[in-house]
Amino acid sequence: MSLPRFFLAPLPAAENALVPLDAEAARHLKALRLKPGAALELVLGAQAWTADLAELDRGRAVARLVAPLQEDREPPVALQACLPLPAQLSLFDEWLPPLVELGVTLIQPVVYQRSEFDATKTAARMERWARLIQSACEQSHRSRLPELRPPMPFAALPTWEAPQKWVAYELATGQANPPWRSEPLAFTSGPEGGITDGEFAALRAAGWQPVSLGRSILRAVTAPVALLGAVQYQLGGGRPA
Repeated sequence: MSLPRFFLAPLPAAENALVPLDAEAARHLKALRLKPGAALELVLGAQAWTADLAELDRGRAVARLVAPLQEDREPPVALQACLPLPAQLSLFDEWLPPLVELGVTLIQPVVYQRSEFDATKTAARMERWARLIQSACEQSHRSRLPELRPPMPFAALPTWEAPQKWVAYELATGQANPPWRSEPLAFTSGPEGGITDGEFAALRAAGWQPVSLGRSILRAVTAPVALLGAVQYQLGGGRPA
């Protein structure tokens, strides 16, 4: 059985150092009915540690660092998800956990022509999205938190810098998908209603390669997850020890 894992802010770390956990982690430990002495895993910045629970009382938790972990749980290449902002921002909540579990390293919300962008509502949602990302990382035992960027307009997407750039496009059915290369990959797909002809033309002119995800037309919330699952298949490799 895997140990509970928690991400903390970067701080100086050494064996036997005492590290305070936040209130949410303390509540989680209480729910698990763990007692002082129980084993945990903590991620401080980019370094994972084994730790023991030193104190748990009234919403306060303290852990003692035991030893740094040598692990390789991150994808071998950067996987950058340029996700369309949906009309219902709650759909973005559905995207994040599976994309994080599948190894995405950067999440860039994009305002497509058919997105319904409300700057105030989206800004208020960013904190929730950050929490969802952290929770998914803890549950899937990742070693690093993906970067979440503020929304950007579609006009900035065509010139996105990446060695590979894929766009999931329903009209690409029947075409050969681009060959996989083990290099950083950026990928995008359309919002509800799809990518407009003008947006697709702008992406193609800037070197984005169309990718088919099968004969069915997928929901906006399904397409990025299906695409990243296919990428993970190409990356291969088993679960790290």
